[in-house]
Amino acid sequence: MSTSRSCLLCIKIKMFIFNLIFWLGGCGILGVGIWLAVTQGKFATLSYSFPSLSAASVFMVIGSMIMVIGFLGCLGAVTENRCLLLTFFILLLLIFLLEIVGMLMVIIYRDELDSYAQEDLKKGLRMFGKEGHVELTNAWNMVQTMFRCCGVKNYTDWFQLKNETEVPDSCCLEYSPICHTDPSTWWKEPCYKKVKYWLGENISALGAFAICIVVIQVLGLVFSMLMYCQVLRAEKYYE
Repeated sequence: MSTSRSCLLCIKIKMFIFNLIFWLGGCGILGVGIWLAVTQGKFATLSYSFPSLSAASVFMVIGSMIMVIGFLGCLGAVTENRCLLLTFFILLLLIFLLEIVGMLMVIIYRDELDSYAQEDLKKGLRMFGKEGHVELTNAWNMVQTMFRCCGVKNYTDWFQLKNETEVPDSCCLEYSPICHTDPSTWWKEPCYKKVKYWLGENISALGAFAICIVVIQVLGLVFSMLMYCQVLRAEKYYE
């Protein structure tokens, strides 16, 4: 066996194993999305502008994309097809570049995004408890119970719903039939601030996860391009 063919076989095996792991990871993420959709009833976002952007749909879309890309990589590695390898490389590179652009946009427009998010969440409160918005209602109840908070900026955000001084039962420290009208029994901290603080505390875990994703993507780009070059070299050699 020639050196060129040996190198190609080595890269082929590594490429296949990498993409198999990549594909299985996509299966896992898709599975989490399906589980959320079944158990949480498509656990909805709190956003007013993007009502379909739920935790379940995000997981399912990301998982499906990873599975498709991973499958292309595996198929390209097994068949040594330059077209599939190049398609895999381009798709992965596009996702990688979009992630970088997205990260830069978040950093540059952080204050604007912060203000927009708060206003959008306040608009979402208007849909709370209304017919056809069960998922959003459940989401708000879950967040307020989990983080022991009330409203976006403060509990008075709820007063704008019916022009009344009452809040949902999930704002109560302890449930009682009249707790939603008694301010002394409400959580006083705003949900936006508490969730943002929680994210800040867990930034190290999120950062480690992001670094792992970047490393996996870079390895995928390197392996796919190496194999593409080796296949091209082997084809020229046999010609």
